[in-house]
Amino acid sequence: MKVLQVSAEIFPLLKTGGLADIAGALPAALQRAGCDARVLLPGFSPIMADLQNSSLLTELHAPWGERVAVRLGLLASVGVMAYVIDAPALYWRHGTPYEDAQRKPYADNYRRFALLGWVGARLANGLDHQWQPQVVHSHDWHAALTSAYMAFTSAQQMYVASVYTVHNLAYQGLFAPRHFFELGLPASAFSVDGLEFHGQLSFMKAGLFYADHITTVSPTYAREIQTAEQGCGLDGLLRARSHDLTGVLNGVDETVWDPATDPAIAYGFDADKPAGKARCKTVLQQELGLTVQSEAPLFGVVSRLTEQKGLHLVLAALDALLAEGGQLVLLGAGDPTLEAAFRERAASRPQSVSVHIGYDEAYAHRIFAATDVTLVPSRFEPCGLTQMYGLRYGSLPLVHHVGGLADTVVDCTLEDLAGETANGFVFHHFETPSLLRAIRRAFALYARKAEWRAVRSRAMRQPLGWGNAAARYVELYRQVCPGNEGFL
Repeated sequence: MKVLQVSAEIFPLLKTGGLADIAGALPAALQRAGCDARVLLPGFSPIMADLQNSSLLTELHAPWGERVAVRLGLLASVGVMAYVIDAPALYWRHGTPYEDAQRKPYADNYRRFALLGWVGARLANGLDHQWQPQVVHSHDWHAALTSAYMAFTSAQQMYVASVYTVHNLAYQGLFAPRHFFELGLPASAFSVDGLEFHGQLSFMKAGLFYADHITTVSPTYAREIQTAEQGCGLDGLLRARSHDLTGVLNGVDETVWDPATDPAIAYGFDADKPAGKARCKTVLQQELGLTVQSEAPLFGVVSRLTEQKGLHLVLAALDALLAEGGQLVLLGAGDPTLEAAFRERAASRPQSVSVHIGYDEAYAHRIFAATDVTLVPSRFEPCGLTQMYGLRYGSLPLVHHVGGLADTVVDCTLEDLAGETANGFVFHHFETPSLLRAIRRAFALYARKAEWRAVRSRAMRQPLGWGNAAARYVELYRQVCPGNEGFL
């Protein structure tokens, strides 16, 4: 089965969040499951630099007239064939893929990512005469117009299915309605039954409305986004399409996230030989100037600093955590107010709190390897990969019971300890007292060394790879493409 994945990011070349991890791992997992998977990406400079043995597939004029090239080559760092949109004027910018150095969204983002979807639809319609996808699988708002362009393409020689994955419904790609007329879609597409959303142009809604099938990144999140509380104004549409909506829990790239072989950490370890984890903790404490201690847990945060991630709850609970003798290591960036507040706490308690503003992939690995508890207190969390990294590295997740966090973490209650299913700590109310009770449970279990080691071992043995998710996607692709030839 030939599958084209369309996304704006891909690990390890370009990453602003978990989307890149998934975009980088899923094609390889699909290939292991027997698919012929390729990717389509914008030509950001790190992607262009990694593209090997590339050739010009074609040159096109975008719907608004801009001339762009499409290249085909091997992404060496990912090991997958890639179509890349070579348009330096659109993609070679300072800042992130979406914002300038002052964190302001680029004014032409609607063009930059409409082009991604437009080229995806052209590939679905036979742009590459040597390779015709049977399924086009687009990810998040940046690639959401793929499904809309495919829906209005009439020259297809064979049926090509569209699958759209929501990674975070809160980020919808909303633009002024005047931009619609540059996109090359028929006027009928700008309506309630289309891209129009409260008078604006919504890329996200295009994916949700026009895709043959919608997936999201965990079973619980698939249910949550059909409610008014977490539906972000799109819950009615999602309920109407509930029969075309599936939650597929993300996996972890176990070749990247493996404490036994991870080159980024000081000492390797695994569930059978965990001694290296204690050594990693000591090394990180020494490196950061924290008091070297093993008697109390070291808590870690690797996160965007936003209200959604619940970091204000961590700030409110921090005094109690430190009073118990715990320590906190944080890596992240985002809300300037949260950044300043965490910096202030680190400055006032440098032997107990360390804060690094920014993102450093290797340092993130060292945090998971060294910490005893990974904090993920998100208000909502579609899937979450952080808690999975914590499980892999024996840093027991402490999470809010939402989305993929609820699907992967079992609280250390007495009954779950007795049933040997507990692998972390869970709180159910998004408020400081509820978080504090979960923190106290972490301290209590940490003091019972044998039980802590048993839970940690269970967490590290939990299957989290992409095999199950890839098999589920292959099954879904079969369902949306009845009658095509060449299926597995």
